[in-house]
Amino acid sequence: METKVLTAHVPLPLADKVDQLATRLERSRGWIVKQALVAWIDQEDERRRLTLEALADVDSGEVIDHQSVQAWADSLDSDKPLSLPR
Repeated sequence: METKVLTAHVPLPLADKVDQLATRLERSRGWIVKQALVAWIDQEDERRRLTLEALADVDSGEVIDHQSVQAWADSLDSDKPLSLPR
């Protein structure tokens, strides 16, 4: 696989944590940074997917009004909680 060098300025405490983790895991600093970037990008991709899915629900009218959700949430501490609003 081809690679590309990326350079970033990070605060010293963060760089120290990366170095400590690399030592503890017996991995290179580059490996640690790569794993962190992959995880963050995956998380952001999932956040975008969920946001687009939610916006599609709104566009199609598949929403639950705030009052119903609030009543359900308030009932969770009661002896007879309401069913999940639909």
